[in-house]
Amino acid sequence: MTQKRSLESEEARLKKKIAEQRAAGVGKHEAAFRSLRKRLKRVQRKRRVLAFRRKQATSRKGADATATA
Repeated sequence: MTQKRSLESEEARLKKKIAEQRAAGVGKHEAAFRSLRKRLKRVQRKRRVLAFRRKQATSRKGADATATA
């Protein structure tokens, strides 16, 4: 079984690939470039959702602690 990469390293890797293709002059509407951008957006969305869930969980824990005290 392969190890999962962290989302931040995946995001950085995708950003680097996109920057390289832009520098090479690849058009915005080419399929490979478009799929890279889609993957980047998916990873960014996943990272934002996880951060939001963590924030909600910590706020709930704080509210539970004050309610029981």
